[in-house]
Amino acid sequence: MSVPTVLERIIARKFQEVAERSARVSLGELERLAKAADAPRGFARALIEQAARKQPAVIAEIKKASPSKGVIRENFVPAEIAVSYEKGGATCLSVLTDVDYFQGADVYLQQARAAGSLPVIRKDFMVDPYQIVEARALGADCVLLIVSALDDVKMAELAATAKDVGLDVLVEVHDGDELERALKILDTPLVGVNNRNLHTFEVSLETTLDLLPRIPRDRLAITESGILNRADVELMEINEVYSFLVGEAFMRAEQPGLELQRLFFPEQVKKTVQQLD
Repeated sequence: MSVPTVLERIIARKFQEVAERSARVSLGELERLAKAADAPRGFARALIEQAARKQPAVIAEIKKASPSKGVIRENFVPAEIAVSYEKGGATCLSVLTDVDYFQGADVYLQQARAAGSLPVIRKDFMVDPYQIVEARALGADCVLLIVSALDDVKMAELAATAKDVGLDVLVEVHDGDELERALKILDTPLVGVNNRNLHTFEVSLETTLDLLPRIPRDRLAITESGILNRADVELMEINEVYSFLVGEAFMRAEQPGLELQRLFFPEQVKKTVQQLD
């Protein structure tokens, strides 16, 4: 019997989590909360408009820890990080809500969204419509659907639920087969290419470059994971990828928003330094 991968362990835990949460708060109650939540802020629209200007459309991630790296940021105050990101030029925020593997929390999403005006994606492992409704009830503007964690029927069901409650969907793929499935089943304009293999956690930017020719022009390609320096950003921009999801590079910096500027808007950093001189 093979040893379960990290992703398989996470997904198994998610099914348990849904059972536990739905025993505490009914789907009907969540639906009531979702209807009462602030109106969605237009996650997909914000990214598409920024990328259309050939400007970096950055989804800046708020993440305390990960299974592969352990604790990434000790001084972790989501509201402060969110403010820093918005000042630094982020287009959207991504907030980890997985408790067991990423030391996330639902309240982190609420705190980050309340701190500013940016649209927010709930970054978690969605396996049940309950979690989608829960995301809207928490105030999320978008949810992540990871193709490697879902079969076709479930993927379609989750996307339909997201549409029903007014959430955008970012679909995440890692290889050609997953991309083909995503394009066949989902009409979301947001296609994220995770450069990290979720089974092995190895990272290669070639993953995005290899899949790019197969992503239709009416979809927005978003490169995820492994963007660590200006050379990585420039490699993507040369290949006409203008949308990025970045977490670790920012989370390890003392001032996450300033690091965002350094990576994506170096001219702004120069202006800021000149103003201080």
